[in-house]
Amino acid sequence: VQLQASGGGLVQAGGSLRLSCVVSGRFFKVDDMAWYRQATGNQRELVAHIESGYMTKYSDSVKGRFTISRDNAKHTVDLQMNSLKPDDTGVYYCNVNGLISTSSLEPFDMWGQGTQVTVSS
Repeated sequence: VQLQASGGGLVQAGGSLRLSCVVSGRFFKVDDMAWYRQATGNQRELVAHIESGYMTKYSDSVKGRFTISRDNAKHTVDLQMNSLKPDDTGVYYCNVNGLISTSSLEPFDMWGQGTQVTVSS
């Protein structure tokens, strides 16, 4: 199972970016999908999470500005980021868990490679 994230970049405060992450490889199903971020010198923190049934949760710092979505047919998870602030700067990682196969019941929990988001003031 591999994750490929894309969509980061440099944007001015108040601008928008959209991150995407696609899951590929051999697996039976995808369960939870999420985006985390890590600013320099800080621990990685959860930004947004979406279950297979589309229930979502967000960190307080991004509520009302960010929207997480998923396409279960394409195995993708997106993060639409609006009204960006300099405090949103960091490396954003997608995280996905699921099941490799029903015969072995082997789970997987994978991270994408990270994509840099920089918001200038």
